[in-house]
Amino acid sequence: LKTTARSQGDDYVISGSKMWITNGLQADFICLLANTSDGAPHKNKSLILVPLGLAGISKSTPFDKIGMRASDTVQVFFDNVKVPKRFRIGDENRGFQVQMEQFTDERLYAAASSLKRLEGCVRMTADYCGEREAFGQTLLSNQAIQFRLAELQTEIEALRALTYRACDLHIQGQDASLMAAMAKLKAGRLSRTVSDACLQYWGGMGFMNENPIARSFLDGRVLSIGAGADEVMLSIIAKQMKFTPKVLR
Repeated sequence: LKTTARSQGDDYVISGSKMWITNGLQADFICLLANTSDGAPHKNKSLILVPLGLAGISKSTPFDKIGMRASDTVQVFFDNVKVPKRFRIGDENRGFQVQMEQFTDERLYAAASSLKRLEGCVRMTADYCGEREAFGQTLLSNQAIQFRLAELQTEIEALRALTYRACDLHIQGQDASLMAAMAKLKAGRLSRTVSDACLQYWGGMGFMNENPIARSFLDGRVLSIGAGADEVMLSIIAKQMKFTPKVLR
């Protein structure tokens, strides 16, 4: 994170750029995490609400993504953009902590929002296999397909239980970061597993862009990247479960 917000009286002067900004062409504001001092990386950042219509702000053309194409993603550039300090969210140099708290919400949302999409994939595939015929019978007459769909639905229910537990902890005001990381990790991986398995049963139709299973296959891939990649989730889980070796001093 290299973008800086230099203090100038009652204002910050922001310089730098931000990548992978969701809805960047449409948004009116951005919650910007920027370096406001030269301290340690987790103690030198502030979260600032920046109106995107200010002078000095420019944007790239939308990136050509493989999925989530209904939502634009761009790079936003800041060239000495002046923003009042009253637009800061929380205390100065405490932005990292605020951002980490927000990640718990985002990871819970990622897990919860995937449930109905994955259920839909299984249900639509079951319906399609009940109509598609091969070798004189429907695909759903094949026990291997029945069992695979049953297994996928069971995995979705396990994800639901994990997500509900994480949300319950969060609502009670307890630290849900571990459960949120687990739920988000499971959601990202299950999204790939369910979409890929269901797509296979659609045959050539599953390879078409207009097919909802194909869209799930492409759109759901970002779940293992956004709000912290799978490897970040595994690192959080390992640390909180004390699976990491102690560092010798």
